[in-house]
Amino acid sequence: MKIICDENISFAEAAFTQFGKVELLQGRKINNAALHKADVLIVRSITRVDKSLLENTNIKFVGTATIGTDHVDINYLNKKNIKFADAAGCNSDAVAEYLFTALFRILVDKNISLKNKSIGIIGAGNIGSRVVKLAKAVGLEIIMNDPPLQRKTGSNRFSSLAETLQADIITFHVPLTKDGKDKTIHLLDEKKIKSMKDGIILINASRGPVIDNTALSSLIDRKRLNVVLDVWEHEPEVNITLLNQTLIASPHIAGYSLEGKVNGTYLIYKNFCDFLGEAPTWQPTLAIPENSLIEAEENKSDEETLDFIFSKVYQIRRDDKKMRHLNELDAKLRPSYFDLMRKEYPYRREFNNYLVKNTSKQLKKILEAFRFKFAN
Repeated sequence: MKIICDENISFAEAAFTQFGKVELLQGRKINNAALHKADVLIVRSITRVDKSLLENTNIKFVGTATIGTDHVDINYLNKKNIKFADAAGCNSDAVAEYLFTALFRILVDKNISLKNKSIGIIGAGNIGSRVVKLAKAVGLEIIMNDPPLQRKTGSNRFSSLAETLQADIITFHVPLTKDGKDKTIHLLDEKKIKSMKDGIILINASRGPVIDNTALSSLIDRKRLNVVLDVWEHEPEVNITLLNQTLIASPHIAGYSLEGKVNGTYLIYKNFCDFLGEAPTWQPTLAIPENSLIEAEENKSDEETLDFIFSKVYQIRRDDKKMRHLNELDAKLRPSYFDLMRKEYPYRREFNNYLVKNTSKQLKKILEAFRFKFAN
């Protein structure tokens, strides 16, 4: 077989070489001509998979090593009897850890206490459900909105979007859908931004167009919003004005842990084995990270201690600093730099790889929810 893979998919050659020749290509350069004589296509979110890409090719299997599928025309694949697989859930822990690392950095920087605070979680799927668990662990009041899941489960634990947007912290974990009654494009628009309380913390690590970036930029200062953006409308183009209004910014890498990337590859590999009727034989192994012992500081608030521990694992300000380098570049060079940041991203490790020492019983319980381990 001839297998075309995005060059940034971790362990792609190790996983798929057993099935044939693996050719690695830059995601934005995967086009119809490149798929000549190819049988299998494995992509990330930057490659649009539709009729124009696949017409008159011999592709029999398409996999995306991502949790989102808005870049794939699934109806077209079904029509052409092309097997499709995604990697839903592969980086859920990574995104949740990104969110709380950013949140606690802001809490410390702004001297904000979590006491008596609420969090509005919009989207309660693989990632949102993890955020719920961790938010409960740190003592936040949970307000959830997920109309499709509410209809499916009939549960009364969900709130309306209007109610959810009244929380002190708001975070989005929804797919990008452009039509239908559950469409999420510009789910947060000018009217809804105006309805939110002043001074809240707003985080988006789902898809850029879920928030109207122009409206957000026009209201962010008036509403005194504390904004964290990992995703941007019109990527790889970035609204520079909005970038400079955020407290923390990053180039769509919230899910870029090594574990998340390897999980994504493995899920597609396993689905491909199922498609071929073969038993999986490849199993990735990851080394223990260096400096995996974290000694907590004493006589600090819970917010300060958790920020210290999270930042020892993931220095989110490094990503923010690189992102702000966009200000120094000519507008024509910014999109390629945005892609380069993602391509050359040094995948971080997830919290479960680290040992923590010197914590109170209360903090230990919280850290257990975040999957930390403990040293004697």
